[in-house]
Amino acid sequence: MTGEIEDAIERADREAFTQDPPKTLKGQIGFLLKQFGSAKAVAAEIGVTADSVNRYRRGARKHARADVAAKIDEAVKARWQPVVRKRRQKKAATFGGITVETRARFGYTAPVGTTDDGRFRRLTVHLPAMYAQRLFDARDAGASDQEMRSIIAEGFKDVYFQDGGSRATGLSDVEINDIDYLDLDY
Repeated sequence: MTGEIEDAIERADREAFTQDPPKTLKGQIGFLLKQFGSAKAVAAEIGVTADSVNRYRRGARKHARADVAAKIDEAVKARWQPVVRKRRQKKAATFGGITVETRARFGYTAPVGTTDDGRFRRLTVHLPAMYAQRLFDARDAGASDQEMRSIIAEGFKDVYFQDGGSRATGLSDVEINDIDYLDLDY
């Protein structure tokens, strides 16, 4: 069973499926050549000769047989979205950051004399790129939902609760519990 954080990442990835793959035969073959590295490898994937692949690439053949066109289309679609997804994740992890919208119970450890009672909050916070990078790395490493929650909680502590160090400086730990919903965008 996947956790709330991983589900939110998957939803954000699916939202990236707005960019369409190449439509023309020449464009599709060009994309496959970038993915496979050679006309011979593309030819083996779609069941034609390397010469046919080069003719498609040059535009000497504008249309492929129906069965070959279906194989080309299938090969492009299978490889297109992972490229788009990786590009968006790389952008978020290097300079774009990640926006987290949630309604959850936040608890924290605070100095004596201040309230540290957990309570439900609805927050939309843009976390810097370093948190996106840490979140994607944790997910790729097979981290648990609790580990990914702690990354987001640390980001909320730095960005929302402490406002980059200008307030709540005595705040030490923030926890996210009882998540009603969580949505990510990058």
